[in-house]
Amino acid sequence: MASAFETATAATRRPDSPGSRSVYDGAVADGWDIGGVANGGYVLALAARAMADTAGRPPLSVTAHYLAPGRPGPCVVEVEPVRIGRRMATVAARLTQGDTEVIRVLGTFGAPPAPDGEPIATVAPPADLPDYEHTPTMERFSPTMAPSGFPRQVEMRIRPGDEGFAVERPTGRAELAGWFALAGQAPGDAIDAIGLLLAADAFFPPVFNAGVTPGWVPTLELTVHIRAVPAPGPVAARFHSDVIAGGLLNEDGELWDSTGTLVAQSRQLALMPR
Repeated sequence: MASAFETATAATRRPDSPGSRSVYDGAVADGWDIGGVANGGYVLALAARAMADTAGRPPLSVTAHYLAPGRPGPCVVEVEPVRIGRRMATVAARLTQGDTEVIRVLGTFGAPPAPDGEPIATVAPPADLPDYEHTPTMERFSPTMAPSGFPRQVEMRIRPGDEGFAVERPTGRAELAGWFALAGQAPGDAIDAIGLLLAADAFFPPVFNAGVTPGWVPTLELTVHIRAVPAPGPVAARFHSDVIAGGLLNEDGELWDSTGTLVAQSRQLALMPR
């Protein structure tokens, strides 16, 4: 049985797609938005699932440029193969709603390479992040953070101490760590590569803990690299902003599976909250 996330990111290929392009009909599902604007990682996941269908393999690296807010309602994903190789496929896509182009995506698709011994260099999960069961949800810190819309679709647990922005006591450090799972995810379920695209943009912007008043942080560009196939269970995450200047900010992220393996990295360029 398909999960709610799989259903919400499904699209049907038109049998009469022209030439080498594949055209998919889908919908930006209701309930995956915050204040009427669809989550950016969700919109990317919707486009990437159609791209993966055309490529015949999962995403390895995708970059999305955000051109307009996604709103609940029908959408069309046009996928164009750039190069289909033996191991890797590069495809481009545009997701539109009516006459509005929402995102333009370019991605390389192919299974992550199998480990070949100990990694030469990697990053480890935060040492001070409690395990999933002992990491509190945001509602524990502030009743006003009770989930609605997009937050109902996911389970986010925040490292104790990083909740400062939600209780008007920002930490002064643009960083957030915690755990991510899909709502209703069983302990034995794994998050696939498409789900990692969602996880890469699911948390509160860490810039809020730098003392910036929380508000909408419009993403201009988001890149996600898939480094490994996740083991079953929630994924640990750390997001941080190292450069906040000129009305722009970067946000870097790392995701680890339940075994501590780095499974994804992300970077986005966004506008300051408004």
